[in-house]
Amino acid sequence: MPPKNKKKDGDDDAKFMRAARFGRVKNDLKMGFVGLPNVGKSTLTNLLAGANHAEAANYPFCTIDPNVVQAIVPDQKFKYLVDTWKPPSVYPAVLKIVDIAGLIRGASEGAGLGNAFLSHIAAVDGIFHVVRAFDSDEVIHVDDSVDPIRDLETIQSELCLKDKEALSKVIEKEKDRIRKEKGISRSADPPLGEAFQSAYDKCLKLVESNTPVQTHEDFSMAEVDIIRDFGLITTKPQIYVINMSKKSFLRKGNVWLPKIQNWVNEHGGGQIIPMSCEFELEYFNLADDKAAQKAYIDECEEEVKAMGLTGPGFAVKSVVPRLIRAGRASLCLQSFYTAGPKEVRAWTIMKGTLAPQAAGVIHSDFERGFIKAEVANFDDFKALHEGQASMAKVKEAGKYRQEGKTYVMQEGDIVVFMHNTTTAKKK
Repeated sequence: MPPKNKKKDGDDDAKFMRAARFGRVKNDLKMGFVGLPNVGKSTLTNLLAGANHAEAANYPFCTIDPNVVQAIVPDQKFKYLVDTWKPPSVYPAVLKIVDIAGLIRGASEGAGLGNAFLSHIAAVDGIFHVVRAFDSDEVIHVDDSVDPIRDLETIQSELCLKDKEALSKVIEKEKDRIRKEKGISRSADPPLGEAFQSAYDKCLKLVESNTPVQTHEDFSMAEVDIIRDFGLITTKPQIYVINMSKKSFLRKGNVWLPKIQNWVNEHGGGQIIPMSCEFELEYFNLADDKAAQKAYIDECEEEVKAMGLTGPGFAVKSVVPRLIRAGRASLCLQSFYTAGPKEVRAWTIMKGTLAPQAAGVIHSDFERGFIKAEVANFDDFKALHEGQASMAKVKEAGKYRQEGKTYVMQEGDIVVFMHNTTTAKKK
């Protein structure tokens, strides 16, 4: 298992906000599984969606069109509200995930089905970079041997080469824009702005060193705004998912993990999530029998003890919930809730969203006619409601707040929006 670094409060949020700064400001962002063929992308898509949506076949190009699924976001707060109100309608938050077919060396130049696949990657907002770190005679490797470092280099280099190609076109595009803006002839060679040139130079240096642009910290806000228009793939948040054998997963490591950690650190850093499709699939296949699932976990924990490994660090559990939460966090998404006797729903917004824009996620009229938001913190509700499906006790304790247009929504807010919109009379 890669070593865990001690983190200060707020470090994670700052890291995710930095990684997502180049992205779209939307509430329906998507993560995409990216990697070589036969590394476990389709199996993971099936697992995260809870159903066999993608054709997980042992063939390099079995997934040609990207499979889009929605993974339910694991959320104990939402579950608590549902258990409290017991409404007939329940709508959890979901994360959209795209299973993108495998890249191979030379994809940036059109090898395999490279150009189509790279366009699919460009269409998602964040990347799960899936890497194979297990041996199997039954699952072929496109390069005939297992070497995660080589595979990381292959995928990263193809993404960076595509970005280098994109950068080769932005200079002339910017000069054309300046010519039109200033009304000068097409033969003129106008100077580029300082921020544009600086942004271009930094991006080119990064992709030429096979380093994702999103990992770089030293960009000004002006440079970030410019880079957004470059259309670079490596500006997307990226999470490295290491698919190991079941045995390696249970013992929390194998020979490749330290090498992968070093490689990631040398290429700008990033979050690494070790997991095992073999373990997850066996566990998932018992989903209809909770007793059998528990027995399976108990059996795995006995295997761990037999290896001489003990302690909370070697507890056996599914990584699927963590993957979904990590993907959502990398896109800077969060939830607020509406709860009542008819419906409990988790609504997805971006971190930093103001109350009127959050109201607009429910209905555009709510944003247009926003008056105020009545807000309860989830922890306050849980501590005070005394089992009642009501905010009465929260209000009695003075913990039910009224917030205005400048209120920044917080993760887990329980909200009622007050609005006043009048429909124009028909003539």
